[in-house]
Amino acid sequence: MALRDFLNRLIPASRLTGDVAAPKVGTVRDPFATDQADGMTPVRMARILRSAANGDPLSYFELAENMEERDPHYLAVLATRKRSVGQLPITVKAASDAADHKKHAQYLQSWVDDGVLRACLFDMLDAIGKGLSVMEIDWKTTTNAWTPRELIWRSPTHFDFDREDGETVMLREAASLVDLDPVNFVVHRSKAKSGLTVRSGIARVAAWGWMFKSFTIKDWAIFCQNFGQPIRLGRYDNNATEEEKSVLWKAVSQIAGDCAAIIPTTMEIEFQEVGSKSASTDMFERRADWYDRQISKLVLGQTTTTDAISGGHAVSKEHREVQEDIERSDALDLTTTINLQLVRNIIAFRFGPQEHYPTLSIGRPDEVPLGEFATAFDVFARHGLQVPASYLYNRLGAPPPKGDELTVGGRPATTALEPPTGESSGGKPQPERLTARQSLDRLFERSAHVRADARDEAELIADRLEEDAADILDGQIDAIRAALDQATSLQDAARRLAALDLEEEALAKAMASAMMVAHLSGQAALLDALDDDRK
Repeated sequence: MALRDFLNRLIPASRLTGDVAAPKVGTVRDPFATDQADGMTPVRMARILRSAANGDPLSYFELAENMEERDPHYLAVLATRKRSVGQLPITVKAASDAADHKKHAQYLQSWVDDGVLRACLFDMLDAIGKGLSVMEIDWKTTTNAWTPRELIWRSPTHFDFDREDGETVMLREAASLVDLDPVNFVVHRSKAKSGLTVRSGIARVAAWGWMFKSFTIKDWAIFCQNFGQPIRLGRYDNNATEEEKSVLWKAVSQIAGDCAAIIPTTMEIEFQEVGSKSASTDMFERRADWYDRQISKLVLGQTTTTDAISGGHAVSKEHREVQEDIERSDALDLTTTINLQLVRNIIAFRFGPQEHYPTLSIGRPDEVPLGEFATAFDVFARHGLQVPASYLYNRLGAPPPKGDELTVGGRPATTALEPPTGESSGGKPQPERLTARQSLDRLFERSAHVRADARDEAELIADRLEEDAADILDGQIDAIRAALDQATSLQDAARRLAALDLEEEALAKAMASAMMVAHLSGQAALLDALDDDRK
């Protein structure tokens, strides 16, 4: 059975089965790498980085792995950056509204829903530190379909770069380098700087800071071990033999840890006190913290999310926006890699090569914050804006109610209430239970002296209010219409409406006058009716 990839090339099914880059002990892809961090010196660090830049990245990739294992802060900030992207929403968009394109999108969405892609995002983002990550695709087959069962992380130490261009990733074999089969591998690159991939990873920049911080931690550990311990000084005569000196040295060195020495009786050692012991103690911590802050800036672009520093809510918000920018960039890089190297073949292996393919996206939608959206929508809805209810449910992340299930919220019922009537258990008719408004209406109906022109008075009051407020409302409506016409978005419209300086005082006076007249008119009618009832 042969398949066709997205370039319409025949792909034998046998190429999609079996491991290609699996590690094996005793080969060039040994799963147990060398620890390059042991005994690190500035000279050795320079040699490792220089070798990587010159086309031999093996030691550099091993060192990058060791750095994550030995520095808790470096590991933490890298994991934070990876996990912030690994939990973002994954969406699929059809190439068009055509039936076939929608079918392709549904097929891809069903694979995304299986969780295979989300499970591998963390490993794909290993490229943030090392510059690249290589995932081997484990294809599974069903009836007329091939989809990835798993994307397996392969150590970058098992790969090398083409000696001619320095960029093409190749698989290490016993005596040579082998080209990667594009239907079996996904190569993700993440660049902190422009240039060759091997020189663009964060680990290359962080290596120097990691090394100097490790020196500081080591010196601090020695200081803490010997702080407060007495210095042992052994003295020997000029005629002491080497054996006697050896015995004396064992004696002073075995009493405690370091800070021991032996000297002839004719010699002296003078110990000068430092100016401030507390200052020298703080120096180690301050230096280690400084290196940690530089690593935070390098990986996360800021320090607020990793260190408790002063600055208030405004600084924290600004630093969070920086982190979101980096998160968005990482998500876009992942989206591009997956669409180009994985999505096309998933669709081609099932439906054949296509001119257009569905688009997979990783990241949060670029939307107005929910609070601002609700405020703006409330304003626009009053001016006639209509949107489907499904959009609002999706925007709020709330499911629509189904059938007769119990709901909370919604608009109150607007149907008229009929006053209940009935008989008690004894057969006697019960009086109607009326609301206060219904009682007043009944009182007016019973009154023989309710003026026949009461409705006319209400209409006159409404007409007078409309006349007084007409000019004021016309000016306000014109200002609101101009603000809405000039707005470029819902958020911009909300800001423009909030900034309008409308004449509220004149309108308030007109409404207050009308309400006062209506109130007095109603009181007069009620008093007349009560007076008639007493008669």
